[in-house]
Amino acid sequence: MKGILLARVREFIRNPFIFLLFTGMSILFAWVVSSMNVGGGEGLPVPVYVEEGAGAYQSSLEELEAFQFYTVDKETLEEELKEGKVDTGVILSEDHFNILIGVESPNAGLIQQTVEEVYTAAIQETFIREAAMDEGMAPESIVSSYHESVTEGTFDLSIHSFSGEEGWKYDGNVHRVGGFALFFSIYTIAYGVVKILTEKRMGVWDRMILSPVKKSEMYAGNLLYSFIEGYLQIVIIFLVFYFWRGLTFNDRIIDILIMLIPYALAIVAMSILITALVKNVEQFNAVISIIAVSLAMIGGAFWPLEIVSNPVLLFLAKLNPVKYGLDIVQGAAVYGYSFTDLLQPISILTLMTVLFTGIGIHLMERRHI
Repeated sequence: MKGILLARVREFIRNPFIFLLFTGMSILFAWVVSSMNVGGGEGLPVPVYVEEGAGAYQSSLEELEAFQFYTVDKETLEEELKEGKVDTGVILSEDHFNILIGVESPNAGLIQQTVEEVYTAAIQETFIREAAMDEGMAPESIVSSYHESVTEGTFDLSIHSFSGEEGWKYDGNVHRVGGFALFFSIYTIAYGVVKILTEKRMGVWDRMILSPVKKSEMYAGNLLYSFIEGYLQIVIIFLVFYFWRGLTFNDRIIDILIMLIPYALAIVAMSILITALVKNVEQFNAVISIIAVSLAMIGGAFWPLEIVSNPVLLFLAKLNPVKYGLDIVQGAAVYGYSFTDLLQPISILTLMTVLFTGIGIHLMERRHI
């Protein structure tokens, strides 16, 4: 096995192009996309056109920190959307609002949810004032009591995530770095594993079987190298953003990298299964391109799954290793979950590793590839 590892390392030194390509693309995409949303610590800029009677809603929106709502006239709003300066705009009216979308983006759903909350709160306050006046009570004191009850909590609510404690939080920079790192690592690992198929087709394995090397050692050496190469890429990407971009990941970067080991192993196992199902390298190249992009989209690498409402897509996400990899990244970096809290996604990734490896090697040997 040591000989196989050394041979793969020498091959990497001679031709590191694929590794450097996918690592560089991960860093470039995450850096560029995150730069669009990072600016002096302010939220994403959102232009707002305010019609007559909607000034109260404008004031409430400008107090929020998640987005940077700023007022413009209607012509400026339409111009910024057409030129691509912003992807989403808002028109506020007295009794309704409109969301204008220039470019399809997950931000649209988040902005709509934010504006809806402002309108809902204002409508509730209006109803409370009217009811208080009908009963001959002081509206201001009733509204004040209502806000205090909301702040303190009138009811005991139990909100469950995969750790069973908190609702949804979102950090765009952490999500983008994690998403692109996990996405491009699929290619790096998969193109490492497919070399098993190439070597078998060339008869290299037939010659090695005649040597003292066991077949289990041949599999272990190749798969271990693929894991190391893919995991090293993930580590490099996270460290680049930690040291040069200033993302602290809630001071949990070491914990995150350790807990992502099962993700890299799961992708190695998935690559074995794909390699066992295809007949040649050409088929593998076509299949891995489709699967990698599909996994990233369904697993939430490009946008948060919390804004997805389709039950079919949410079900498919539960079968997706990318989702659980992102659960680990966001759970530790955004929510501050401990290793114990993140046992569920870690355990599922470990189960995927065992299942995919067993089925993949069995099919590969049965087909005598």
